[in-house]
Amino acid sequence: MSTSRGSWRNTTHDWATDVDHRHLAHIREDPAAYAPGGVLHLVLEVLAYPADEAAATGAGRCTVTLHPDGSVSVADEGRGTDTRFDEHGRPVKKPVMASKDLRFFDHPGAQTLPDGHPRRGMSVVAALSDWLVHTNRRANGSWTQRYEHGVPVTGLEPVPDDGTTGTTVHFLPAPQVPPLAGDLRSFVWPSLAVAFTS
Repeated sequence: MSTSRGSWRNTTHDWATDVDHRHLAHIREDPAAYAPGGVLHLVLEVLAYPADEAAATGAGRCTVTLHPDGSVSVADEGRGTDTRFDEHGRPVKKPVMASKDLRFFDHPGAQTLPDGHPRRGMSVVAALSDWLVHTNRRANGSWTQRYEHGVPVTGLEPVPDDGTTGTTVHFLPAPQVPPLAGDLRSFVWPSLAVAFTS
């Protein structure tokens, strides 16, 4: 049965919020603070989510691809991003890209990523990308959505079900974010096997 979004229990994000424009603008104003180390930190912010799932389930796999245009994609084989249905029967996905992660963003006890910097969440990656495409495959439906500078510019567009589950985040870092430096292979994630392609 569909219910009002305002009544949904928040765990990692506020379900009642689609886009937090002030939050995204705040990140864009200071990329050095929110992406210390540049693109490397953004990739680690993305990898932290499949790493969470791998820790909860005992194992996980994902692939990081460095594309010729400078974009990066991270594809995992997890359960996919949580999707619910509002009181009108429309699908609503957890707003991980365009609102704060309530567990981490500027929280004094936030988890530290393998680069030694605090974790803040996927909204940092979305806000500091010229574009980001989030493709989600769950047992109850698959869709994709495009963002520009953290703001969704499409709705949830259905994609054909291929029998798999998982999430792919493909993003082009903004020009003010320093390019990838260092070897991602040097960062170890317990329970998460990471493959690299280009």
